[in-house]
Amino acid sequence: MTREKAEAILTSAGAAGDDGFPLLEAAIACAIHDNPLRDAEPVRTLAHGACERLKERIGAEGPDDALSETMAADLRLNGDLLHYDHPDNTDIIAVAERRRGLSAALAVFYLHAARAAGLKAAGVDFPGHFLVRVETAEGPVALDPFSQGRLVMPSELTRRALRAGLTPHVADRLDILMAPVTDRQTLIRLQNMLFSRAIHSRDYDSAERSALRRALLDPDDHRPWLDVAAAREKQGALTGSLQALSRAHGLDGVEEARRSSTFERVRLRLN
Repeated sequence: MTREKAEAILTSAGAAGDDGFPLLEAAIACAIHDNPLRDAEPVRTLAHGACERLKERIGAEGPDDALSETMAADLRLNGDLLHYDHPDNTDIIAVAERRRGLSAALAVFYLHAARAAGLKAAGVDFPGHFLVRVETAEGPVALDPFSQGRLVMPSELTRRALRAGLTPHVADRLDILMAPVTDRQTLIRLQNMLFSRAIHSRDYDSAERSALRRALLDPDDHRPWLDVAAAREKQGALTGSLQALSRAHGLDGVEEARRSSTFERVRLRLN
C-alpha cells in the first residue's frame, strides 16, 4: 500500500460514522502512511486469530477473563517496558510483529476481537494510560492491555487518577474515569502521542504526517490543521503552512485570533 492509498482510506474512515468506523483498517492505514510499502497482512492474520480464539473461550469464561487470556496468554500481546518510547510501540504493523506496544495500540486488537466475538467493549482514555472497558453481567470493568490485560480495580483507578493530578472529587467518580471513547478517538490518541514525540525530537516531517492523519480521521476538528501548519513552518514549507491554516475552520474567539496572527506571521515570512 502506498502513502496515497493510506490517505484515501483515512479520508474514508473520517467520513464514516462512529458506529461504522473501520478501526483495524484505519490503524493499518496510519502505520502505512507513516512508513509505506510494508506488508500489513500479519496484522490481519493476528487479528483474525484473536477473534477465533476469543470465540472459543467465551461461554466457559467471563467476557473480561476470556478477552485478557486470549490477548495476553494466547497471543502474547503485552506492553513494552524496556523500550517504552520507541516509535514501533505505536505502529500497528510493528506491534503485530513484536507482540509489544503501548496500551492504545494493543487496544486496537482487544477492541477488534471483542466486537467480532459479540462482546461490548470500548476504549477508556484514562489520564496517562489507555484502558479497555468491557461490559460484564456485574457491570463494566477495566482491563490494562499494557499489563497483560490485567483487571484494574476501582480503588486502583482512583489511585492512578490522583497520581495523574485529578482532584479527589473527580478521582472518586468511576463514571468519569471509565467513560468510553470512540474508536476514532483511540486512533487519534495514538497520533497525538506520535506528534508530541516528533515535535520533542524535532522530527517535523513525522510531526506533519501524524497531524495530517488526525485531520483526516476527524475532518470536523480544526486543531490538527494548526499542528500541520506549525510542522510545515518548522520545515520551511511556508506555502504549505498557509494552505493548512486555510483548512482550519470553525474557529472563533481566541482560536480565531490565534489563526489570524499565525497566518499573518507565515505570510510575512513568505513575502
